[in-house]
Amino acid sequence: MPPAHIPLNRQKIRAISLDLDDTLWPIVPVMLRAEQALSDCLRSAAPLTAALLQDVPRRLALRQQIQIEQAQIGHNLGALRLELIRQALQHNAENTALAQAAYEVFIVERMKVTMYDDAIPALDWLAQRFVLVAVSNGNADVQQVGLGSYFKAALSAQDFGIGKPDVRIFHAAAQAVGVAPDEVLHVGDDAEMDVLGGLQAGMQTVWLNRAGRDWAHAAQPHAMVHDLAQLCTLLASPQT
Repeated sequence: MPPAHIPLNRQKIRAISLDLDDTLWPIVPVMLRAEQALSDCLRSAAPLTAALLQDVPRRLALRQQIQIEQAQIGHNLGALRLELIRQALQHNAENTALAQAAYEVFIVERMKVTMYDDAIPALDWLAQRFVLVAVSNGNADVQQVGLGSYFKAALSAQDFGIGKPDVRIFHAAAQAVGVAPDEVLHVGDDAEMDVLGGLQAGMQTVWLNRAGRDWAHAAQPHAMVHDLAQLCTLLASPQT
């Protein structure tokens, strides 16, 4: 990252907004397991649909088609998933009444996350010092994944109807915990959704760069960290 980023003003931070997927836990193994559970539950009653949903190019093509035809559900990942299952069943002339039960199997597995090793210690430390609010474009529920006690509020694109990087979800997160946007530090792994979105909303931002990627945008985060332990160290250090 180029060094010419805006210094972090730690004294101004009253709340921290946190992304969830790929910030507190890796999302790929979660989704692979949930996709497998979905196909397994359909395999006996709807084998053609189970095969379609395991075929990644075909599944993604059908998902893209639904997103084009039903743009109004684009931010509602639950509704999108349910419609994907329903249309896959319909496409294969299999029983569409199976869709709801199959979706429920999927979502149970989707909520079974394995935290990064640094996540819980960091949440323990942060929650003792700041008000925390979750801001996610995914459909994880902080209560169902066992993190509800850390967060005063949680906003998802699915429930709010608008996702990151739109400033409105960031502003709603600040409002939900009773602070101004410039009193919030937003932390997330996605350069565009989290960092650029948070900056546009008037927040300070920290880019969580676990993979050691290069920064590719003109606007700069206020800081970059490689894990959440480093974030805590950064926030604990004296203001210079």
